[in-house]
Amino acid sequence: MDLIFPGAIYPDQVAGLPWWPLVLVGVALIVINIVNNRVAPQEHYLLWAFVGSVVLLAIGLLDGNDFTDMGLGFSYLLPGLIWAGISITAVTLVYLVGAIFKKTREAFADERIGTLSGGRLLFQSLIEVPLGTVLFEEIAFRAVLFSMLARRFGLTTAIVVSAILFGLWHILPSIGTHENNPALGSVVGAGRRGNILAILASVVTTTLAGVLFTFMRIFSGSVLAPMGFHWATNGLGYGFSWVLLRFRRREPKRDSGGE
Repeated sequence: MDLIFPGAIYPDQVAGLPWWPLVLVGVALIVINIVNNRVAPQEHYLLWAFVGSVVLLAIGLLDGNDFTDMGLGFSYLLPGLIWAGISITAVTLVYLVGAIFKKTREAFADERIGTLSGGRLLFQSLIEVPLGTVLFEEIAFRAVLFSMLARRFGLTTAIVVSAILFGLWHILPSIGTHENNPALGSVVGAGRRGNILAILASVVTTTLAGVLFTFMRIFSGSVLAPMGFHWATNGLGYGFSWVLLRFRRREPKRDSGGE
């Protein structure tokens, strides 16, 4: 039995829709994931994300979904922007509080971010993350895939399946993350066991995030709502990590200079 959420905005279930468009989307996601994480050079990331977004939107439209079905309707633009603005503000406040305390501050210590130049950081946070990662993943999972699943199987299945697939999407990029983040490494450990636990942690957390993002999408009617939250957690996270790592590296210099 499908759950009912009053006020939720999502496409109605339609009987007799074919399976092949869903299979096509699944194959496209697998190919793009492998290309982005293992095949294509990093400088081609935005190109692949753009091409992938266009391809998935084309499949969604050919499947019979309109832009409102996919959370891209103009009439829900303002609610989506409001939700996005509130999300960005909330994440900023959480990060500010986390940066104050030493134990939570360590969670920002991703050494890959600390090696970036200021210009590269701005490019990654303001261009690569919103136009590559966020735009593509929200179109893929909260717009196209969610709508196609909802029209075939109903709301509950669409939420659960799209969230699980979003979690599995993060397997490849999570490999080895425990080696670059001391806080994560201290929790999951080192070696193969640590790598497996880090991957599992990434899949679980991003699956839960997928559920949250989907609820934001269906109650606002727009994928702009999860886009704001998604960008804030990633883009602002990079910024906080970079600043805190730079600040930590300068502390010994100040200490030694005063002795």
